[in-house]
Amino acid sequence: MRKKLTLILPFLGLTILLTVFSIKAPDTFPTKSNALNVITRTSPAVIVGMGMTFVIISGGIDLSVGSVIAISGVTCAMAASGTGSVLMGILAGMGTGALCGLVNGALISFGGIAPFIVTLGMMSAIRGAVLVMTNAMPVSENIPANFSHLYMGDLPGGIPIPIAIMLVVVLICAFILHWTPLGRYTFAIGSNRDAAFHSGVPINRTLMMIYILIGILGGLSGVMLAAELESGQPTSGQFWELRVIAGVVIGGASLMGGEGGVLGTIAGMLFIIALENGCRLSDISAHYQHVALGAAIIVAALIDKFARWRMR
Repeated sequence: MRKKLTLILPFLGLTILLTVFSIKAPDTFPTKSNALNVITRTSPAVIVGMGMTFVIISGGIDLSVGSVIAISGVTCAMAASGTGSVLMGILAGMGTGALCGLVNGALISFGGIAPFIVTLGMMSAIRGAVLVMTNAMPVSENIPANFSHLYMGDLPGGIPIPIAIMLVVVLICAFILHWTPLGRYTFAIGSNRDAAFHSGVPINRTLMMIYILIGILGGLSGVMLAAELESGQPTSGQFWELRVIAGVVIGGASLMGGEGGVLGTIAGMLFIIALENGCRLSDISAHYQHVALGAAIIVAALIDKFARWRMR
């Protein structure tokens, strides 16, 4: 029953939201071009959201993803500018994200520090580092002309590249989460860490891999945002930690750990981006977006609490 709720409710909420805005802005919101725009803009959020899904299922949290997105985008732009190679820029950006995830994972798993404290500190440290690296200025000179194609381009058949990248990431993460030992260990740690330890689950190694994964995916999201803006922006990714956590929670993941999935995260992220898009097209003040998003998070948490109470 609980699993059915966590799968159905996010899509039900998304359906209601889409219906409301389709009625509110019938000439602009329910169009093919706007739907494609919403999905494209959701792609970077879904990608990093896949990593956050693993983190939250394991019972952890990562507040540093916004800063990781920023430093990865800047590193990508610097590497692409310095070498003239988009591929080198992509590798540099994702490598930077992986390094940030490695530091988070090492401090959490082997340092024994709470994920909230580690990632809160890293959020500030990484953001400060990227501002120092760039002198708080965008990195935009000598970037290859085809760099923006990573976000603006289409594959044969008219499929936007960001959507194609998102689909590949979702499929890989779904496979890892549901059909590999890493996925089983992730659920086990989040459900009952002590029981997982006594069952022989390699907790420290698993947590290391989870935080490296979200670092890599945060790096990829940073690369995509840099491609969209055709520059490395030191202010990129601000408040994304809240957006991504909100999307995963709205998608049915429990902050207590042990519950969540990729389909729910997709629905949660689409909910957030569609909310922003619908409010803008309906001339609704951005302030109401925050009210609606906050209410959605609280409702999702209440549903999770109620479902856990019913299972007792």
